[in-house]
Amino acid sequence: MDKIVNQLYEHASEVGSKGLDSTVLDEIKKRIADSIITSYGARNAPPVAIEKRALLPSSGKHNSPVYFTGREASVDLATFMNGSMTRYLDYNDTYLSKEALHPSDNVPPILSMAFAKDLSGMDAAKAVTVAYDVVGALSDAVSIRDRGWDHVTYISISSAAGLGLLLDFDYSKYENLINLAINNNISLRQTRAGELSMWKGCTASDASRNSVFAALLAMEGFTGPSPIFTGEMGFFKQVSGEFALDLKPGKVLRTMIKNFPVEYHAMSAAEVALNLRNKLEGKIEKVEVETFEVAHKIIIKDPEKLRPKTRETADHSMPYIVAYTLKNGAPNPNSYDEAYLKDPEILRIVDVSSYKVTQKFNEMYPENLPVKIKVTTDKGVLEEEMDVPKGHFKKPYTWEDLENKGKAVMGETNAKILVEFVRNFEKRSVRELFEVISDVNFKG
Repeated sequence: MDKIVNQLYEHASEVGSKGLDSTVLDEIKKRIADSIITSYGARNAPPVAIEKRALLPSSGKHNSPVYFTGREASVDLATFMNGSMTRYLDYNDTYLSKEALHPSDNVPPILSMAFAKDLSGMDAAKAVTVAYDVVGALSDAVSIRDRGWDHVTYISISSAAGLGLLLDFDYSKYENLINLAINNNISLRQTRAGELSMWKGCTASDASRNSVFAALLAMEGFTGPSPIFTGEMGFFKQVSGEFALDLKPGKVLRTMIKNFPVEYHAMSAAEVALNLRNKLEGKIEKVEVETFEVAHKIIIKDPEKLRPKTRETADHSMPYIVAYTLKNGAPNPNSYDEAYLKDPEILRIVDVSSYKVTQKFNEMYPENLPVKIKVTTDKGVLEEEMDVPKGHFKKPYTWEDLENKGKAVMGETNAKILVEFVRNFEKRSVRELFEVISDVNFKG
């Protein structure tokens, strides 16, 4: 018996039998609503349009709706397209630890499978909770980024862990689900190196698609290689090194809802730049930014970050995000259009900007997301420092905040309908949620 798989199964069984703390349930519902809001913003994004052309029409033994289309697809392909919408704008929630990742990447596979099996909102909420707990524990355990592997490898594990509870698998099926979900689903970190491609926003959805595929096979008794973590050629040996998994409930309480569509390590910088912009007078002559090592490694150091050519690179570029915000205001889903990427004034601000890693800020991360920005203009000097941005677990989003985010993405009526429904999700069915998503007001 694999000790890690056994832990996953025991935790899922405990959540399934004991239910959810009311605070955890409320936060899980917020993350489900947030994932749908961000998905709406990406419903017509170029990679999503390509996926629809390439993969629809589709049908299988188990089918689920593709968000905002009025169409269904096999549950694995629906997961892929819905997950791509959730992730593409880099606007869904974040968890920061040894590994930085996006826990709500787990929502689309669970909602899609729950629709196919006609399950309740509470069933889905419990499964999403398990996925959050697992992906948070993995993130706390070890970083695989520095070993050359992408964090979505963890999404393949966590989404499978949640699906196993959702489908009420016994230990044998649960073990084979985890084995099948992991073995052929190890993702290269090249996804986030250099100039970034469409795959950056879609690789997590592919990880969860493969977990759904594994669940369909395990459901019928298909077996997978074992022991998947501790075996001679298993996950410990090939990917992560050995680790202990401290699997506790409530990881959702340390996740952060995004206030802007930027890579999360730039969130404080975007908020501070916006605050400074509202006070600035004169022409910007110099921008000095103090940050921490992880931010520098992921969203600053590469030369492509100074002249991003794609949306995927730009929303992972702190220099671009700070310059854009100082010139134009709060980042939004349209802030990475080609006209902005080529804007001479934004590029000039990038060129007069400098970035420095400080020991103080290194020691504050990941519990905090510190930044200090000093802007010199021909009229004077302004500076501001911030420990955590709005939406961080130390400054959490309220339902009102979430509805306001929804209004900015999908309009007031749609946001109100969605938020009101999801606030009572545990009393409704998943198919009712998809009826809300497919309502005529949401089509576009």
